Formats: sequence, structure tokens, C-alpha cells
Amino acid sequence: MKKIAALLCSLVLLMVVITGCGEKNTAGSGKLVVGATAKPHAEILEVVKPLLQKEGVELEIEEFTDYVLLNPALKDKKIDANFFQHIPYLEDYNAKNNANLVWVVKVHNEPMGVYSHKIDSLDRLAAGAAVGIPNDATNGGRALNVLAAAGLIKLKDGAGVTATEADITENPKKLKIQMLDAAMLPRALADLDICVINSNYALEANLNPVADSIFMEPKDSPFANVLVVREEDRDKESVKKLAGALQSPEVKKFIEDNYAGSVIPSF
Repeated sequence: MKKIAALLCSLVLLMVVITGCGEKNTAGSGKLVVGATAKPHAEILEVVKPLLQKEGVELEIEEFTDYVLLNPALKDKKIDANFFQHIPYLEDYNAKNNANLVWVVKVHNEPMGVYSHKIDSLDRLAAGAAVGIPNDATNGGRALNVLAAAGLIKLKDGAGVTATEADITENPKKLKIQMLDAAMLPRALADLDICVINSNYALEANLNPVADSIFMEPKDSPFANVLVVREEDRDKESVKKLAGALQSPEVKKFIEDNYAGSVIPSF
């Protein structure tokens, strides 16, 4: 009986260990695991890492190539925080996934741009041109607003960030809108006439948003990128220290020195 009891105890302990392995909730300790896309988010976090080390917080940066996976990873406690998104995207995710992730601080803005390998001015855009935009709800709506700001289409009043093709009221050039994964849009430039691309993916594709875009979203757009955590972690000391470091003079200088206007501090 003692051997059986010992065996049962071992099995219970093993199950506890296995169950815990799926989660990385280290926000309450001296370590933070932060998920981010590569440019500029992970690069900015690298600047933050030594600042946090002085504050007694170890920062582990986990890079994701597909930003769609970052909020589920945070919700499922596989990471402690993420840094990749703007507030409308976060609000849309929470609403559609019964989630309660919260943003802590605004860090920077990445103006969305229109790019082309076929024309050097929107005046040269032909009727019936193929136009690529991101396929997620908020960035797709944002891209349509960029096209409207460029004078290519008109949208219903109040369409906002969640605008869809159904909100287009005027399309004089009869543009053919194609929705693609945001990370694939730089590659799609070989086939499409123009693409509306987030600055982080433009940078990863070695496109300079200031020099290479043929139209740029106004720099005062409301799409500041934010640090996001689970609601129960927002007041933890390590999270507060990370938030402070992300709004430090060192980070502001790094952004201004390295991205030449394609990434703009929001603090």
C-alpha cells in the first residue's frame, strides 16, 4: 500500500509540474517575459533591457513573426506582456475573444504608408489597380482611412478604424481591394499596384517609410503602440518599471536617432 500511495503522490506531482509548464506568469517576480514583433518593438526592448537590469528586473524578449499570436499568448499566460499593437487593435481583440487585456503606456506611433514597385506617385495609379491592405479588422479599416486621406476613395461619415469595403461610398478609379496578411504585404508589391503597409513590416522588408512610401498617414494619427498586460498584472512593480523604462529619455533618443521619422515617440 505504501508503494501505491507513493506512486500516486508522484503522479499527482508530475501532473502539477506539467500543468504549470504551459504558463509563464513571472510578472510578480524579478523577471518579465515580453512578446514583441521584431522591428521596431524588439529593438526598443533591447534598449530597455539594461535600464531594467539596473532596477533589478530581468527582461526576456520573445520575438513573434506573426503578431496575431501575441494576444492569445498573453491571455494564456505564456508571456507576461506584449508590445506590438495599437489601442484599437487591442479593443477589437478583447471584444471578440472575451479577453480583458489592458494597455499600460503609449510608446510610439508608426505611420502607415502606401508603397509601390510600379509607380512613384499616386497620380500615376491606373483605373482598376489592385490594392493590398491588411486583413485584420482594425488595420484593414485604418488602411482604408489612409486611402481616403490620399484622395483615392471616400468613406461613410464615422466609418472610423473598423471601416470595411462596405463603407466605401466613392471609388472613382474602381480600385480592387485585396486583403492579405499584414506581414505578406511587402512581398505582394511584386504583384499588386500599391499596398498599404504598417511601418514595422516595411522596416523588416528594408523599406524606408519616409523615403520609399508614396503617401504617409498623418503623423498625428491615434494609433500609438502600447505595452499590454493582463489586468491583474498592471499594478505589479516589475510592470511599472518596464512602463517607466519604455518612456525614458534613452528610448525617446533611440527612436528619434534610428528611425528618421518612420517611428515617432508618443510620450
